Amino acid sequence: MDYQQFFADKISDLKAEGRYRVFADLQRQAGKFPNAMVHMGDEVKEITVWCSNDYMGMGQNPDAIKAMQDTAGGYGVGAGGTRNISGTMHEHVLLEQELADLHQTEASLLFQSGWIANMTTLSTVGAMIPGCVIISDGDNHNSMIEGIRHSRAEKHVFRHNDLEDLENILKTIDPDRPKLIAFESVYSMDGDIAPIKEICDLADKYNAMTFLDEVHAVGLYGQRGAGVAERDGQMDRITIIQGTLAKAFGVVGGYIAGTKAMCDFVRSYGTGFIFSSSMPPAVAAAARTNVNHLKNHNELREQHQERAATLKQRFREAGIPVMDSVSHIVPVLVGDPVLCKQASDDLMERHNIYVQPINYPTVARGTERLRFTPTPHHSDAHIDHLVEAIKEVWSRLGLKAAA
Repeated sequence: MDYQQFFADKISDLKAEGRYRVFADLQRQAGKFPNAMVHMGDEVKEITVWCSNDYMGMGQNPDAIKAMQDTAGGYGVGAGGTRNISGTMHEHVLLEQELADLHQTEASLLFQSGWIANMTTLSTVGAMIPGCVIISDGDNHNSMIEGIRHSRAEKHVFRHNDLEDLENILKTIDPDRPKLIAFESVYSMDGDIAPIKEICDLADKYNAMTFLDEVHAVGLYGQRGAGVAERDGQMDRITIIQGTLAKAFGVVGGYIAGTKAMCDFVRSYGTGFIFSSSMPPAVAAAARTNVNHLKNHNELREQHQERAATLKQRFREAGIPVMDSVSHIVPVLVGDPVLCKQASDDLMERHNIYVQPINYPTVARGTERLRFTPTPHHSDAHIDHLVEAIKEVWSRLGLKAAA
């Protein structure tokens, strides 16, 4: 077999389908978010970023930058390896305490990313509890799907946010078998939100644990930014809360929060934790600074929601097909992979606006879209420029307008 030709042919297949991914070569500039520089061959120009998951611009927080610099100066730039071999850095302890306080849980546990947190926790819980059955929302993130798959536990998938389907599945499972319902709060591609209370009610009725991915909600919802479960008064009903430090908190890393026993169990048995190098102390310090900051600044969440609502309204007024969303996510339907990438390219090249095309397998075929994520730092002038630019691109490419 010609291995290199196989690799090349598979890439050609992606390009022929119009879903080959090209990464923008960006240079973020501290203090200028949401503006950044983009490198395009020999050209470098300033653009406005409209698709970052740094939802609050906290990656630019001067206090977090200083915390990272000061801690690197004191600790050095790395942690020395895994926590099992090289020890836990004190900044890990402080950040885990900060996160447990955020979620009002007994403990939390850090991972290198939210993906690893999901993968490790779900695979460990599902594999270790004898006879465990995992019931998973049909739109769950890849990291959750992979964790469930690797657990080799019996799995059932319920239709997205469909409580009747969920209960019908729960009814079929032996009442004495251990069960875990795995779902997200904010689904990041469509912008819809899970009925957390009702899912918890079913979990109580059928004696199931709950695993809630709050990755696209921590920092953004709730009086202190603990997520939708906090906003809805359901946080104490969740068995395992999972979150990230890489989105609203503006740094990198993932975590779980819950009881001391649960966190210690995953720490002790989860191979994704045991064998992964730990977070650099300077990163932990920056993340702790931002978590604490957002706990105490609910006005940023209010500004964030206002910006998202304003952008949705402006798109509707312009006839742009913004998809239904009850969250801060603003998805605009294109419905074709080639045109979706062309619209993205044109916005960048002609209007200095960066928004990444979202194609299969991230979303279903025929639902290709541009996904906008306004932040408190996007001004009215930014929105005006975006709306005019997208109207021009929509018209020139002959894309479908809102019905």
